[in-house]
Amino acid sequence: MIKITLENALNEQINAEFHSAYIYLSMSSYFLSAGLSGYANWMRVQYQEELSHATRFFDYLNERGGRVKLSPIEEVQVEFSGIVDVFEKTLEHEQMVTGLINKLMDISIQESDHATKSFLQWFVDEQVEEEANVEQILNNLKLIKGEGQGLLMMDREMQSRVFVNPFPAKG
Repeated sequence: MIKITLENALNEQINAEFHSAYIYLSMSSYFLSAGLSGYANWMRVQYQEELSHATRFFDYLNERGGRVKLSPIEEVQVEFSGIVDVFEKTLEHEQMVTGLINKLMDISIQESDHATKSFLQWFVDEQVEEEANVEQILNNLKLIKGEGQGLLMMDREMQSRVFVNPFPAKG
């Protein structure tokens, strides 16, 4: 049975992952309205990743005998001042998520919950990759000032991203 402090923290993380999914779906919609289908695709894949993360936390909490308590999802931003703004906000958001995952890891260490510590290690590693990927895109966008042929070339490149579920269904 999982301790109540971790149960509560994992429930907060489940909500945060669903909120992240909403953020990225909103960004995908923004890019579609701007005619940037490649960037929209990239954000749609982010949305799918966040849903898979939320589901994995959901399943883990249930496996450990905890009770999932879903909360309302906070409203997300729908307008942005441009593509650089979107990716600056994306990087800020991923850094915030890294902080949440680190907080969960700290709680699991304090509670001597080695199973949760092991479970969370994948997410710790994932956040390093997430931040690096977004930072690279943001740096490239800044180089091209978020416009022109470079923007269109990057848009085409973003179209090739495909969602691969890191947590295939059991059974």
